[in-house]
Amino acid sequence: MDHLHEEFLELLAALQRAAGEEVPSALDVLASHTRAHFDDENAFMVRSAFPARACHIAEHDAVLASIDGVRRRVARGDLAPAQALARELLAWYPAHCDYLDSALAHWLCKRTLGGKPVVVQRRVAPVPSHSPDLEISQC
Repeated sequence: MDHLHEEFLELLAALQRAAGEEVPSALDVLASHTRAHFDDENAFMVRSAFPARACHIAEHDAVLASIDGVRRRVARGDLAPAQALARELLAWYPAHCDYLDSALAHWLCKRTLGGKPVVVQRRVAPVPSHSPDLEISQC
């Protein structure tokens, strides 16, 4: 799941960087990856009887519908919505991962392994004012 999430973020960044004739291709790659990613997650949820699957699948469907709508506009030569889509998906994605995907990961680990997954979070705090250019990693 983490690998798919990293790849999704990389594809969003590629769409943000795309210009002119690169936009349709970058959007197509994102759409293909996202559909496969969501299909895999949806299958996990259905097979494992994940309790919140209806809500989670509905959110996936809404994102795919947005991507398809933007693809239609890009196909007509209107490239600006692709950049807006990338920005909105980048804003949406952290909460989706933190709430829906993490709940799915917990469910799958509990069902298949009998326990919860280990979650490692990294927090970065500034160093005291005498070194404003340095940061300390606190896990």
